[in-house]
Amino acid sequence: MLATDLPAVLEIQAQCYRGMLLESAAALGSRLALSPATCWVAAGRNGELAAYLFTHMWPQNSLPALDGVLERHWERAGEPAGMLTWFVHDMAVAPAGQGRGLAPTLYAAARTTALAAGLRSSRLVAVQSAAAWWRRLGYENLTPPSAAASAKLAAYGNDAVLMGRTLQPG
Repeated sequence: MLATDLPAVLEIQAQCYRGMLLESAAALGSRLALSPATCWVAAGRNGELAAYLFTHMWPQNSLPALDGVLERHWERAGEPAGMLTWFVHDMAVAPAGQGRGLAPTLYAAARTTALAAGLRSSRLVAVQSAAAWWRRLGYENLTPPSAAASAKLAAYGNDAVLMGRTLQPG
């Protein structure tokens, strides 16, 4: 993904999410800036963007705020590398791109990069009844690790589910 893809990403987001889950260009751009190697897009049949995936490193005992501008605060705090997780922030496939295997392809590409960076766990927040899809990829429901994380999870909506899994090469 490139910064020039953000307008098309915002269009896909608007096609796929309810109002409370829509994030600003600044919030999504900060995720891209945080980890450009693990943010991906996929083209549709006519060459237009049809899907996107935002992922990044994040301290495993916290959650990034929905629609928040992120930065690498853990480096200043001296967070040990083993305490970082691969956070799968947002994946969406436009209606025109559905049924073509774009989501699993994007996920696999970003997962390979996360593993190469040494990340061995993953967290995400499943929304809009997507938890079953993530379970097929090995994710399990988790309890938020703190009151602050619970509050951030609540911002994702009543049906939001914190999920996680171990990452292993291969």
